[in-house]
Amino acid sequence: MILSMVCLGLIGCGAVPQNKVAGANIDGSAPRVWQPEDQLKWDTVKLPGKQNTQYALIKRNSLSRLQAQAQSSASMLRKTLHVPADQLNGLSFAWQVPQLIPSADMAQREHDDSPVRLVLAFEGDRTQFSAKNAMLNELTQVITGEPMPYATLMYVWCNQRPVGTVIQNPRTDRIRKIVVESGADRLNQWLSYERNIRADFEKAFGEAPGALIGIGLMTDTDNTRSQAQAWYGTIQLK
Repeated sequence: MILSMVCLGLIGCGAVPQNKVAGANIDGSAPRVWQPEDQLKWDTVKLPGKQNTQYALIKRNSLSRLQAQAQSSASMLRKTLHVPADQLNGLSFAWQVPQLIPSADMAQREHDDSPVRLVLAFEGDRTQFSAKNAMLNELTQVITGEPMPYATLMYVWCNQRPVGTVIQNPRTDRIRKIVVESGADRLNQWLSYERNIRADFEKAFGEAPGALIGIGLMTDTDNTRSQAQAWYGTIQLK
């Protein structure tokens, strides 16, 4: 399971080389707005021995949405990019969830599933890693040919914790999750969010962020062996 989390939760697998970023502009910079049809073309990050979550483009009320369907599965759609720290500002995204995962608890290793996740990966000074994180970094380097991100920040929907809660991943403190939606009150509604990346990173990690090097979407039910469905909308870096 540690191996799986290195590959997926730390966004360490299947990276696009920096000089061949898929969908890059002519000047080499990454696009800052991604429609659902763009997201479907992102790299699929798979876990060894795990079933893939199914992602597909569908029409809902004449609008394109990215549909995620997980059945005891976990995989991510991930975009490699590079946004310098001094350019990090606003982030907007939207999603809809019809049902929570009853036994999910993102603070518990055996129940760490979520119907929706928006995942951000950051660069930083890896010499500051603890011995455990340094070991994970070396393992990631061996498996993928790349170091793991210095930090990974997720926006998630939690079953019971209040909005604004920061959840530390049970496997490594280099993954932290901010609860942006909680409980069942707003299920079956199309929900939009506006976040400040810098402020959220500082709240979660207690330090300033480095460059943003990856963004991803994930719906996962592999730990709880359950089912989940969700829809994602446009993502924009502002």
